[in-house]
Amino acid sequence: MRVGGRRRNYSPYPIHRFVEATNATNTEAVLATFADDAFLSDWGRSFQGRAEIARWNQSDNIGAKSHLSIVSIAPVQGTYRVRIAVKGKGFNGEGDMTFTLDGDRIASLVIT
Repeated sequence: MRVGGRRRNYSPYPIHRFVEATNATNTEAVLATFADDAFLSDWGRSFQGRAEIARWNQSDNIGAKSHLSIVSIAPVQGTYRVRIAVKGKGFNGEGDMTFTLDGDRIASLVIT
């Protein structure tokens, strides 16, 4: 959506793919959004590489039937801070996800 010549809630492609793949419950597509050696931190629990991120996905993301909606997004010093609304069988509410991208892949995702 454009507002005053600017796109509102612009989502870089890898972030958009991650949200869409989660909502479509497509595990392969979720994992494909991450770089091979990506890092994910979910409230202090750390996951390194796609194999560990796959375990997180099954317990806390698709496995928890999460549905994500982007509330806002802002570039912050080489990262993107995304306010996400989550519904599902796990966490429900809003929280922040900070994405660091490496080209068309997610290099790190920190959930707080």
